[in-house]
Amino acid sequence: MNARSHNTVNAIRWIIVVLPIVTLATLLTSCVSGESEEDILAFLESHWSRPVAPQGEAPASFEAIESRLDAGSCGTCHSDQMRDWSGSQHSMAMSPGLLGQLLDMGADDRESRQACLRCHAPLAEQANELADFVSATLSAQGETTPDSGPQLFRQGMLCAACHVRDYQFYGPPRREDLPPLPSGKRVAHDGWISSGAFQDSRFCASCHQFQPDEGKLNGKLMENTYGEWKASRYAADGKSCQSCHMPDRRHLWRGIHDSATVREGVTIIAGEVFVLSDTLFGSLTLTNSGAGHNLPTYITPRIILEGVQLDSAGNEIEISRRWNWISWEASVNLDEEYQDTRLAPDESLSMDYSEPLDAQAASLRLQVRIEPDAFYTAFYRALLDGGFTDRGSDFIRRALEESISSHFTIFDTLVPIGSL
Repeated sequence: MNARSHNTVNAIRWIIVVLPIVTLATLLTSCVSGESEEDILAFLESHWSRPVAPQGEAPASFEAIESRLDAGSCGTCHSDQMRDWSGSQHSMAMSPGLLGQLLDMGADDRESRQACLRCHAPLAEQANELADFVSATLSAQGETTPDSGPQLFRQGMLCAACHVRDYQFYGPPRREDLPPLPSGKRVAHDGWISSGAFQDSRFCASCHQFQPDEGKLNGKLMENTYGEWKASRYAADGKSCQSCHMPDRRHLWRGIHDSATVREGVTIIAGEVFVLSDTLFGSLTLTNSGAGHNLPTYITPRIILEGVQLDSAGNEIEISRRWNWISWEASVNLDEEYQDTRLAPDESLSMDYSEPLDAQAASLRLQVRIEPDAFYTAFYRALLDGGFTDRGSDFIRRALEESISSHFTIFDTLVPIGSL
C-alpha cells in the first residue's frame, strides 16, 4: 500500500491588543457584533490555510509560559478546558496507528506526512518535531518505544492548533454570564480577538469535510460530515456541530468512541419475541434519532445489531447467531466498497431474527454493539500480516490492540423462552 492510501485511511479529521481590560472587552464585543458572512468566510480561509505557518518569535511582552505551544502550558490557566481536551479524541489524534504509518513513509517524505498532519497535528512546529523524531528513530540502533521522543507533535489537535496564529490568540466571543474582567491589569497573552467563526460548523469542516476533488469511495467523499449535516434538519434548525460535540463550550468532542454519546444519538426498539412452528422470532430496530450526520459518518466504525440463543447455563449457541451491520464496509486498500448501510438522520435499520428454536435454548439475547475502530482493526492486521509495515510495526501492534479494546455494548437484553 502506498502513501496515498495511508493518507486516505487516516483522513476518518486578528490582532493582539495591549489595552486596559475594559477597552479590550469593548473591542471584542464590537468586533463580533459587526461580523458579516464575508468576515467569517475570510477568517476561516485565513485561519485554516495549510500548512499552518510557524508561529515565529513571541512578543516581548509575553512571559515564558505564554510563548509555549504545548497543551499543558495552556492548561495552567484554562484547567477545565485542559481536563476535557485530555480525554478527547483531539488529544489522541497522533495515534500509534498513524505514527506507525508515518514512520514507514521514510525520513524525508514530509509532503506525504503533511497530508495527514494537516488535521492530526497541524502546527508547523509539530511537523518539524515529527521530522526530527522520524529521522532519529530510523537512524537509531534498536527499537524506539512508543512513548519515547519529543512531545508537542504527540499532542495531536492541541489548543494552539485552533487558537494561535503567529502568536496572536483567537477564540469565540466572551460568554455573557462570566463576571466582569478586572480593570487595570494586563490580559494574559495580551488578550485575544474573538470571532463568531468558532461557533460556526464551517470551523469544524476544515478537517471534517473533503473537497469535491479529494478522496472518494464508490463516488462518495470519504469525509463528508459537514455535507451530511448541511443536508439535515439540524442545519435548518441552526444546530451546529459545536452544540452537540462542545456542549456549553466544553472541549469534549465526544463521538462514536463514547458510549453515552452514542446512546443519546440513537433510539433502539426491541420487537416482540415469540415462537411459531418451532421458529423463534424477534427484532431490533435502531434509528439515528440524534446524530446530525450519517451514523456512522466515517468508514471506520461498525454498529452491530445481533440476536443469539443461549442455553440454560448462559452459553451462546453459535449456530443460532444472526446479525445486521450499520457500517460502510470496504476493502482495506479502499479500492472496493462492499456495502454502505449508514443511517442518515432519522433513518432506521432493523435486524429481524427468525431462526429454528434450538432444543437447548433457554433465552434469546438481543444486543447492539459498537466497534468504533472496526476498519482500523482489519487494516492494521493487513499491514502486519502482509509485511507492509516494518519501521512502524511496534506502533501498529499497539494500535491494533487499542482498536480491539475500544468495543462496547449499548443495548443488551435477555428474553426467557420458557415464558413464551
